[in-house]
Amino acid sequence: MSRRRQEQLIGLLMRDQGWMPSTVLADRLGVTPRSVRSYIAAINAQAEGAVESGSAGYRADRSVLAGLRAKDSRPKTAPRDRLHALVRELLEASSGVDLHRAAERLHVSEATLEADLVRARGLLHGTGLALERSGPRLLLVGGELEQRKLVSTLAHAEMEHGYFDVDGMRRGAGIGAVDSSAFGPFKSELAAELAEQGYYVNEFATADVVLHVAIAAERVSQGRAVEGTPVEPAEQQERIAQLLGRLSSRHFGMNLGRGDLNHLASLVLTRVVAPGGDPSTQIALDPAVEAAVAEAVQRAAREYMVDIDHAAFVRRLSLHVQNLAHRAREQAWSRNPLTRSLKTAYPMIFQVAVSISDELSQVLHIPLRDDEIAYIAMHVGGQLERSRRAGEALTATIISPGYYEMHELLRARIDKSLGSGIEVTRMETRVDPDWSSIDTDLVLTTIEPPVPDERTVHLPPFLTDQDMERISAAAGKRRRARRLARLRSELESYLDPAAFLRPLKAVDEQDAIRQLAAPLRERGVIDQDYIERTIEREQLSSTAFTDSLAVPHALKMTGTTTAISLGIAEGSLPWGEGRVQVVALVAFSEEERSAFQTIFEQLVEVFNEPDSVQRLLRRGTDFSSFLDELVAIINS
Repeated sequence: MSRRRQEQLIGLLMRDQGWMPSTVLADRLGVTPRSVRSYIAAINAQAEGAVESGSAGYRADRSVLAGLRAKDSRPKTAPRDRLHALVRELLEASSGVDLHRAAERLHVSEATLEADLVRARGLLHGTGLALERSGPRLLLVGGELEQRKLVSTLAHAEMEHGYFDVDGMRRGAGIGAVDSSAFGPFKSELAAELAEQGYYVNEFATADVVLHVAIAAERVSQGRAVEGTPVEPAEQQERIAQLLGRLSSRHFGMNLGRGDLNHLASLVLTRVVAPGGDPSTQIALDPAVEAAVAEAVQRAAREYMVDIDHAAFVRRLSLHVQNLAHRAREQAWSRNPLTRSLKTAYPMIFQVAVSISDELSQVLHIPLRDDEIAYIAMHVGGQLERSRRAGEALTATIISPGYYEMHELLRARIDKSLGSGIEVTRMETRVDPDWSSIDTDLVLTTIEPPVPDERTVHLPPFLTDQDMERISAAAGKRRRARRLARLRSELESYLDPAAFLRPLKAVDEQDAIRQLAAPLRERGVIDQDYIERTIEREQLSSTAFTDSLAVPHALKMTGTTTAISLGIAEGSLPWGEGRVQVVALVAFSEEERSAFQTIFEQLVEVFNEPDSVQRLLRRGTDFSSFLDELVAIINS
């Protein structure tokens, strides 16, 4: 089993805490159930009891699997490991590497190593580095900062499954001069002191700066310091450089020079911090960046009908984008460990971020990756959170006949415990209320209802913690029912038997998009330009919002009407870095853009439930049965 396949399988098992059938895992991985069984056996051979098997499929022991991830148990001749080992050796050898001896050390043939060199040159593409060869001797040429970026790339490849994986960091970067126990204290103290200086600290990016400081310490120990500075550092940069110098000496036992410290201080200012309330931390904002952000935000607010067009939000986002532009020029991208969860849990917010990012990319001429889009999504989500919460409040009626102020005590307890999530709009203290006239989302009653239903919660006069949990559970079900009811009504009008493809056989995303777009184009819903812009949108950021569903679409709502073309693969299709089983190509019209959020978020919600997906795939053999099952799932 390849390292990549093992990581994919472990990731699937760890994300789902219940049982997963072998057929589901096979579809997600694009292999057969028999292969899954052999993969599970290989994992359990490395860590006994990591995966339990049963009639329902497989279930992970999450603690054991996490330990397996952390342990470096890979064979050193695995292609990626061998490639990284060769590149690290080139980075460390100022006089070059003898390929004959390298093949012996890596226990491979020279022909195999020659093939690795092709992949190594691909890894160096666009880095400013190059390989020079003279006979069997190979030399890596390029500037010191470019070489450090390459070290960082190798380390990130090892840390791709962890927020702050120290072992992976050291292994990938080839760091031996720094004690691993020093990483955590360095990171904590750096964040604390930056906060004391008045900055808002990006905790996710702090780990990345610690990595670069450790790389600097390692390279300096090898006699590879950064010499000099191109310009005199500003006061802010000088202050942060002094802090980094103190922490490097204290935790890493390394005295870094002025060139290294100024370079690292620049990384902090463009990745880790945002200006706070302290005037000394204020950063001048480029008017061109602010104007571009303001226009992009205004357009996204109008297109998607979201409440983000506020001056304070535009300024905060502009400061972030200004730092982002600096990182893009240096190709020093920030990792975001929340990218996947943001895309899955908040597809609408991520879509708004993609729209903003696309416009900024064109105006400011900066490429944007998924991790950077996710940071913009975090800004958008923060701005929308308050209005989203208010919009999700449920109405409730309290029925509490009783003695003195018992109904008021009941209301006060509910208000205190459930806050803004439930708004009590009606109080009934009669023993014979008019049940038929009650139209609120919830009915909280201390007397037995004549006809109990899912919105009614029967309570004792004095509530316990368990009673509050029952109310919360009922509220959650009602919110979901309300959301999915909107989805059901929308889907029934937007789905068409002529735009239902099963099986969908496609070699890649573009092929799938063109196949699904064909019936909509024939109906005049979309044109060729819409298809091309849907493909362009897919290249910006994968629309695989769950492990089973992709929702390709164009950024501009130019359909003549709103329609969905649905394709179901037999097994799964490659999509982005993963695989999907269902593809829903969506065309929206300007007049019906209010439906966008309902369709987008709730469709993702349905297909984020593995049991629902399998039920649809198993029973939805044609358009009629698929729609019946989808409606049944929504109603359940």
